[in-house]
Amino acid sequence: MALRNCSSFSAHDSLLRTHPPIIFSSLRTHFSPPVPALNPQFPANGSLCLNRRDLGLSIVAVLLHGCLHKTALAQELELERYTDAMTGFTLLKPSSWIKVDKAGATVLFEEPGKGSNNIGVVVNPVRLSSLGDFGSPEFVADKLIQAEKRKESTKEAEVIGVSERSGQGGLQVYEFEYKVDSTRGGVKRIFSAAFVASKKLYLLNIAHSDKPESPLDIQTRAILEEVLHSFDFAPSA
Repeated sequence: MALRNCSSFSAHDSLLRTHPPIIFSSLRTHFSPPVPALNPQFPANGSLCLNRRDLGLSIVAVLLHGCLHKTALAQELELERYTDAMTGFTLLKPSSWIKVDKAGATVLFEEPGKGSNNIGVVVNPVRLSSLGDFGSPEFVADKLIQAEKRKESTKEAEVIGVSERSGQGGLQVYEFEYKVDSTRGGVKRIFSAAFVASKKLYLLNIAHSDKPESPLDIQTRAILEEVLHSFDFAPSA
């Protein structure tokens, strides 16, 4: 997901134009292979039954496919630590995702062959000491969704969840989850985290396809949430 397809960064740009830097500089399944067909036998009475051998083979096939799928997913999304000591942040990212250049992004990682799935960070100076000076997590989430809805390409946007946690040295970190349906890329699930440190706003955006025909699966979601929770301030030594 090149950021040209990432609705979250565009929304932050829109919000930046609406709210000056004194408030915010930028706030801005897959289909499983078929299980081998069973060998049903139809008795004379018309009832469907499976012999013991077919049933045993079917169970083994289902269990084996599930194990192989989880193993492949774990290998594909193995996480590694990325730290930008100069800008001052750290996070986990899938080791297979590649770093690409994008105007407006401090750093951007994309899933190979699926640029619409990406992880991006934007860092901008602000006059705030903490996110609490701007508003509650719910207030910030509302501003974020309003910015999304103002885009011509957005068909629908809704907040899924809002939370707050403590980061490095008790740092106030807001986390958001929302879903966007747009004419550019269809339905996407967005995970965002934001904090203010050293008069800078740090914003993380994780975008992943979440279309009805290929929804975000549980394993991938868990990994993306781990990335979300890993985002933190990394003061220079």
